[in-house]
Amino acid sequence: MPIAWATAWRTWQMTRRAYPWTYAVGTVLPAALTISLAYLGFRAVGGGSVGDDFSSGSGTTAYLAYIAVGATAFQFAVRLILWSAKALITEQRQGTLAAILVAPAGRLPYLLGFTAFAVLSSLVEFLTLGVVIAALGISIPVASPLGALAGATALVCAVFSVCVGLGGLMIAAGEAHISQNTVFIVLGLLGGFTFPRDYLPAPAQWLAEALPTTAAMDVLHGSLTGGQTLAELAPRLAVGAALTVAYLLLGLKYLPRAETRAVERTY
Repeated sequence: MPIAWATAWRTWQMTRRAYPWTYAVGTVLPAALTISLAYLGFRAVGGGSVGDDFSSGSGTTAYLAYIAVGATAFQFAVRLILWSAKALITEQRQGTLAAILVAPAGRLPYLLGFTAFAVLSSLVEFLTLGVVIAALGISIPVASPLGALAGATALVCAVFSVCVGLGGLMIAAGEAHISQNTVFIVLGLLGGFTFPRDYLPAPAQWLAEALPTTAAMDVLHGSLTGGQTLAELAPRLAVGAALTVAYLLLGLKYLPRAETRAVERTY
């Protein structure tokens, strides 16, 4: 806990002096545009109704609410990855990675502290999306408040588990953009954020089940627009938790090798 708190405080002190506005705008704006374009298409093209395939796949006819939840969740996940997965490679670029590696501090508390700050700062940034959603008159139902809280928590944990291994890959390869953008594409296409997975081919649906974010989004969508209770969502929550733990353990196991590779490549 002291390591996590110190990391979060240090990150805040650095960020308030040079806030990454380009990252903030670059993630919040796409979500706002996605929601706005979905509203335009739903009203002007779709005639205000959805097809049976969408309602059967998503469990709701509230198309705009489904898109608003999914687009916000996806860009929130992107924002966390830009913060958490790039924590170590940012240290590498600044020349402080070696100091982090030799410091008497575990890597997991460091990453948890970084992610805690990322979650809090991202929540503040994404409050602006509420203005867009309210301006468009989109109402988001909440079928299960506890389910929604569990889904949001599961999503944060799932993204964090992905970030641990992805961060190791970045410092080992010495690059971030190809890695992170590949993850963004995979999550966006397979994660069930803005459209039902039933639209995907069967092999892609099987691959989606291997991602911890997929189960988390099922819980989030189900508790909000899907009309499901926490008890009904418990199986998907358990699947997401199991995958999150598996990704986290694999990432932590790989991280020391990645750090060794990064040091060897640098020195």
